[in-house]
Amino acid sequence: MTLISFVVPAYRVQGYLRECLDSILNQPFADVEVIGVDDCSPDSSGEILAEYAARDSRVRVLALERNVGLGEARNLGLDQATGEYVWFLDSDDWLADGCLPAVAERLRQDRPDVLIVDHVRAHWDNSVRPSALAKTFPTPPGPGTFTLRDRPELVGVLHTAWNKLVRRQFLVDLGLRFGPGWYEDVSFTYPILLVAERVGVLDLVCVNYRQRRAGAITRTRGERHFEVFPHWHRVFEFADQQGPRLDDLRPVLFQRMIWHYLTVLGNGDRIPRDRRRAFFQQLVEDYRRWLPPGGYPVPGGPEGVKHRLVAQGRWGTFSLLRAVHKSRTRVRETAGRLRQTMLPPARRSARLGRDAALRLYYRAQLRLPMDRDLALYAAYWYRGYACNPAAIYEKARELAPGIRGVWVVRRDRVASLPAGVPYVVAGTPGYYRALARAHWLVNNVNFPDHVIKRPGSVHIQTHHGTPVKVMGLDQQRYPMGATEMNFPKLLRRIDRWDYSISSNTFSTQMWERAYPADYQALETGYPRNDQLANASTEDIAAARSRLGLAADDRVVLYAPTHREHLPGYQPPFDPDEFAATLGPGGRLLIRSHYFNDRRGGADPAGPATGQVRDVSGHPSVEELYLAADVLITDYSSAMFDYGILDRPIVIYAPDWDAYRLTRGVYFDITAEPPGAVVTTFPDLLDLFRTGAVETDAAGKARAQFRRRFCALDDGGAAERVVRRTMLGGVG
Repeated sequence: MTLISFVVPAYRVQGYLRECLDSILNQPFADVEVIGVDDCSPDSSGEILAEYAARDSRVRVLALERNVGLGEARNLGLDQATGEYVWFLDSDDWLADGCLPAVAERLRQDRPDVLIVDHVRAHWDNSVRPSALAKTFPTPPGPGTFTLRDRPELVGVLHTAWNKLVRRQFLVDLGLRFGPGWYEDVSFTYPILLVAERVGVLDLVCVNYRQRRAGAITRTRGERHFEVFPHWHRVFEFADQQGPRLDDLRPVLFQRMIWHYLTVLGNGDRIPRDRRRAFFQQLVEDYRRWLPPGGYPVPGGPEGVKHRLVAQGRWGTFSLLRAVHKSRTRVRETAGRLRQTMLPPARRSARLGRDAALRLYYRAQLRLPMDRDLALYAAYWYRGYACNPAAIYEKARELAPGIRGVWVVRRDRVASLPAGVPYVVAGTPGYYRALARAHWLVNNVNFPDHVIKRPGSVHIQTHHGTPVKVMGLDQQRYPMGATEMNFPKLLRRIDRWDYSISSNTFSTQMWERAYPADYQALETGYPRNDQLANASTEDIAAARSRLGLAADDRVVLYAPTHREHLPGYQPPFDPDEFAATLGPGGRLLIRSHYFNDRRGGADPAGPATGQVRDVSGHPSVEELYLAADVLITDYSSAMFDYGILDRPIVIYAPDWDAYRLTRGVYFDITAEPPGAVVTTFPDLLDLFRTGAVETDAAGKARAQFRRRFCALDDGGAAERVVRRTMLGGVG
C-alpha cells in the first residue's frame, strides 16, 4: 500500500499549481500518489494536471464535469485514494524541500490517526511568518501520540485540513466528509480531533501556506463568510451524536468557536459593513445555543470583554469599542507617515522645480474630461515604435479609425519613429497632458510610478516576451537579478492594469503568479508576431534584400539575452571563428538585447560587409527573424517568436547552471528545448560543422515546443486585442 495519498483539488490556480506538484514529486521520498482533482476549472489547471499525469505515473487526474467546490472535490479525491494516509494539500501551497522523509518516519514509527505538521505563512513579498504551533505547544510534544483530552491546547492548532495527515481507514470508519461552502475545514478538523485516539505532532515546517495578494477567500468581502456558522453547527451536532463521552471537551471547543467567529467579524476585509450586525446576532444566537451547562474558560483582557459583550448581546457597545480601536490605529499610522514625509525647508524648496511643476500640471489635467478617442502607446521605456504596442496601433488604425493613436518617445529617439506617426516627447507638457487625458494606455512595460489610473481609463499591458527567466514577484527569490527592483512599487504599477496580453497558456500561468492583481488575462497570441505568421515568400525575400543578403546565403541570427545580474558579461562567442565554420555562403547577424539601448552601429538598411554584421540597430527584429535561416539564442524570448517560422533553433547556454541558480527560470530550457542544445562554444562550432543543427530529434523537439508555446500566433492576434479592448468585443 502506498504510504501517502495527496489529494490536490485545483480551481483557478494555474499560476501556482506547478510549484505545488513539483514540491511533492521532487521530494527525496517516492512512496506517494497524487490525486489531482480538476474542479471544472476555467483556466488551464486541468491541462497542467494532465501534463503531470502523462509524465509521472504517481499522478492521477479526476476531471469533474461541473464545479463542486473545495469540500466535495476533496471528498471525491478521497474516494480515489489508495494510500494508508491522506494529505489534503491546497493547490496554491507547496511542501518544504525534503520534508517527506521525516513525515514518513513519524507515520511508520507512531502509526497515528492524525499527524499534525508545522507550516509557515509565505507572503507575496517573500517574507515568511511562523505559525502559532510554538505558542500552542511551548514545549514540542516530541514523538508519541495523545488525545485532545490529554492535551486540550491542541484545539488551538490552525483548523485547516492541509496541515494534517489522516489515516484513511480512520476517516472511512468515521464516515466523515467535507461539508459544502467556505470554511469547510472547520467541520472536518474538529470532529477528527474530538475522537482520534492517536494524535501526533511533527515539529517540522512542511507546508508553505501561500498568502495570496488576490483571490484568497480570507481577503474577499461578502455574504459567503456567513457560511462559517453551519460548519460550526456540524461540529456540535457531531459532538451530540457521540453522546456524553465528549461533554468534558465542550468548553474548550466552545471557546474556540467564539474565538473563530470574532476573528471573522473583526477582519474588516470579510464582512460587509451593512451585514456586521446580522453576523453579530447570529454569533449571539450560537453562543446561547451551544454554551456548555457548566460554562467555559473566558479569556482575559480585551478578548474577554468581547466574549462578555457577545454573552449580553450588546452590539452597540461592541461596534463602538471596535470603531474607537480602529480610529486610534489610524491616528498612529497617520502620525508615522507624517514623520517620514517631513523634509527640511531646503529640500522642500528644491522639489519645487520644473518636474514638480509638470506633475502639478499633470494632476490639473486629470481633473479635465477624458479624451474618449485618445489611445496612448509606448514601448521599452519610451525607446521608440516597436513590439506589441506598434502592432496594436496599426491594427487599431485599420479597425477603429476614429481612435486617435499617439506615441510617447524619448527626445533622442524621435528620429526612429516611422513617418507620420503622432508622438509626444516624454517629460514635456504634451506628454503629461496625454497621460492624464487618454482613454487607452498601451505599453509593453509599465508606465512610470507617478502615473495615476483615472476611472474609466483602460490600461493594456502587452508584455514583450514569453518568460524563461523569473519575473515580477518571483524575482524576490533570486535577489541577484533584482537588485534595483522595488516590489511594493511594482505592485502599485500592476494594479493599474486592466488587461494582460498573453502569448500562450504558459505565459498566463506565470504572469498570474509573478504579477498578482485583478486584471483580465487575454490569451490572444502576440500582436507583434502577426507579421511572422502572415509572412509570404515575397515578404521573406524583401526582408533579406533590405538587409543586403543574397537568396542563397545561409543566414544565422545570434540573439543572446541580457544578464542584469552580471553587468558586462559576454557569452564565449567568437564571431569570426563561427563565420568561418559557416563557410563562404554563411552570414552571421548579431543582435544585442534592448537594454544595451542600441545606439549607433552600422546602417541597418545598408549592404552587409563580410560575413559578420551587427544588426543591433535594426528597427525591426521581426524582419531579422524573417531573414534568418537559423536562430541561436540562450534564454531570450526570441526563441518563442522565431518558433512561429518553424525553422531551426539552437540553444547555446554556456552559463546555464549559474544562470538558473542566480537569475531563476520557469522551466528547464535544456530539457524542453526548441531544438539542439550546446553549452560550450566548441560544441556550437561542431554542431554547425557536422550539420547536426537540423536532425530528426531537433525537429521533434521543435514541433513539441511549437505546440506548447506558438499555437495562438496565427496572424490574428492584433485584431483580437483591438476588438476585445477597444471595440468592446464586437465585430
